[in-house]
Formats: sequence, structure tokens, C-alpha cells
Amino acid sequence: MRNQIFSHLLPAILIMAGSTLDAQKKIEGLLFFDDSPVSIEIEDGKIFQITRLDSVPHDFPKTYISPGFIDNQVNGFAGVSFAMGGSDLTEEAIEKATRELWMYGVTTYLPTLTTNSEELLKKNFEVLARTFSNEQLLGSIPGFHLEGPWISPEDGYRGAHPKQFVRPPDWEVFTELNRAASNKILQVTLAPEMEGGLEFISKCSKAGIVVALGHHNAPADVVRAAIDRGAKIATHLGNGAANTINRHRNPFWSQLADDRLMISIICDGFHLLPEEIQTFYKVKGTDRTILTSDVTSYASLEPGTYLTGMGETVELTEEGLLHYPAQKVLYGSASAITKGVGHVMKVTGCSLAQAVQMASTNPAQLYGLNDRGTLEPGKRADLIVFTIDDFRLNIQKTYVKGELVYQSDNK
Repeated sequence: MRNQIFSHLLPAILIMAGSTLDAQKKIEGLLFFDDSPVSIEIEDGKIFQITRLDSVPHDFPKTYISPGFIDNQVNGFAGVSFAMGGSDLTEEAIEKATRELWMYGVTTYLPTLTTNSEELLKKNFEVLARTFSNEQLLGSIPGFHLEGPWISPEDGYRGAHPKQFVRPPDWEVFTELNRAASNKILQVTLAPEMEGGLEFISKCSKAGIVVALGHHNAPADVVRAAIDRGAKIATHLGNGAANTINRHRNPFWSQLADDRLMISIICDGFHLLPEEIQTFYKVKGTDRTILTSDVTSYASLEPGTYLTGMGETVELTEEGLLHYPAQKVLYGSASAITKGVGHVMKVTGCSLAQAVQMASTNPAQLYGLNDRGTLEPGKRADLIVFTIDDFRLNIQKTYVKGELVYQSDNK
């Protein structure tokens, strides 16, 4: 896949020495793929040309340039929740969350609505759907991810999803929610063993919606049947499961064993141990792995104890761990996907190019976002400029659709 993605990059790079073109913007730095110095010109919000530089001045920026990150699971950010009750979601709040995510190099994301009442889900989808006409967001939100309410009601597998709203899949309810979302629900995460789950998967697949398996305890034959019917990815594999499982019959082996199923993994340093990430990556490889954050509204807040919109207590530690004490499980993440890019490199030894593929190129391909996810002439100029220090990515600049939307104070 790595060669497939980038084999056409070199022929597509245009060297136009002596051109009189007056491009809108020019960005210089090291190409994330091979560390070569490049100059990227942007015109009309798209990459116009990428020029490899044979010689560079001594003050050439020692920063990398890559496509912006695409996060398929953002429950909220910076105090803004997309799915929880207790406060009204507004367009201004969505703009705030988006601007904050830009600071971390996230140029595209799927607002994720988790298990809640049908009334709240519908209401929030309607608010989120209005973002498609919000020019200030620059197309950073191409659609949505619905995680639940069609998940396992069992403790542990349900995670922090409120049990009173968990229910079997209902196509009529989904159709109503998708209508409220302007038919932009791009992914649904569900438990295939729920009554009607397999039939629901078939209908989603026929409608072109990505089906993900998550928060489930399905036996191997049901997992296989779900994939046969079109399920494409496992949501945050290794999480959304009980603390105690059968060593043979559990939902992990069947999902790892089937090469047709991609996985998303949370690499924030808390959700998975290094050896889990290493094993998952060895089995699925770069091509079938997506980095996700599962980030929540508590990201970027001060450590402390908070009450959720459902009146439940969660704790954000000094180290950045977000914990749900009532069930002794995690309550999503408090770290942007940016941390995961560095962490997966640290624990697996994968290259920056491979990490970026998992955080940008792979999700773009999964959701049919063919205008982004790689650095090529003609693609959206969703670019990030960054340094790496001890596997920590420090975002210096973020461009969305060619516009500079964030610049670090250090620049």
C-alpha cells in the first residue's frame, strides 16, 4: 500500500523552473515521506505543484510537511461535546472545537455522537448538519460517526455508554437520524450480535455507509457473518470490552484473523499497552490500520473531577488519563490524534510515512474522501508543518484548504 500510495507521487510532482506563475502561497520543508527538501505551491485552496529542491539554503526550515490528520472518532473537544446532554450544542461551539483541533494538526474529522436518547441525537445531528454551509469551517467536517446506541448492553462491553439508551438496531430510527444529519452519517459502530444486527449491517452496506464493529461480544461466526455482509472496520480494537474475557472465545481473535477487516486503534498511551499495539500492528499492518483518538470534550481541560451531562463522575488525571470510576473503565481519550502518531512510531518502530498513512491516507480512502489524505497536485491543500522531538509532534502551522488556520507562537 505504501508503494501504491506514493508510486504516483513522483511523476505527479511538477518541476516548472522559470515559470511566471504567481502562486498564492509557498510552503517549504522536509517531505514526510522521505525527508527530501521540497517547496509546495498552493493555488485556489489546492496543491498546485511540489518541487523537490536539489540545493537548499543554510536556513532552510528543519520541519516536516505532511497531509493533515483525519480523525474518525471525535466525541468532542475543548469543553464541547457533540453527543452528551446538559448543554445545548451550537454552531459557535462546533467552530470552537474545530479551531482547537486545527492547533493539533487535525484538518478533517468526524464528529461522533454516542449512545443517547433519540431526541438528543436528532437535535444534535440537525445542528451539526448546518456546518456544511459554514464556510469558516473550510470543509473540515465531511460527515459524522454514530457510535451506538446499537451496542452491547453488557457491562464492560458497553463501556461508558449509558445503559438506559442502549437498544437493538432499528432501520427506521437510523433513517430518521440520518435525515436529520443531511444523510451524512458516514460510519455506524454497532454490536453485530444484537437482534437484527446482521440485517442492519446489510442495509447500511447497501446504502454506502461504513459499518464498524465495536462495543460488542459477538462470537466468531457472527463476526464473520458481519464482515460477509459488508462490515469494514473494528472500532478502537482492544477497548470497548470487559476487563475479564475468555482467553479463547472473545471478540478480539476473530477480528484480528480476518484480513478483510480494518481496525482503528487509540494510541494515547492509556487505552492500549505497547505490546497490544505492537501485536495489532504486526497482524494488520499499515494498510489495514487507522489511528483514531476517541477524544472527548475533556481534552485540553485542567485535570480534576467532572460531572458528565448524565450526572456521572469522570476523572481527568495529571497524566492525561480520563477515567470512569463507576465501572473502572476509560471514558474516552483526552488526547488528540497527534499524540497517537508519535506514540505508534515509538512502540512499533514504524516510519513517519507509515504513521501518517494510518492517520490520514487510510481514513480518507475508507470514507471516499478522494480530495485529501495525500500530498499530490490537485488535492486539497490540507497541510501541516511540524517538528518531532522524542516522538512528540509539535505542530508549527496548519493549513486547511490552503488557508493558514494555525501558527505556533514559536514560529
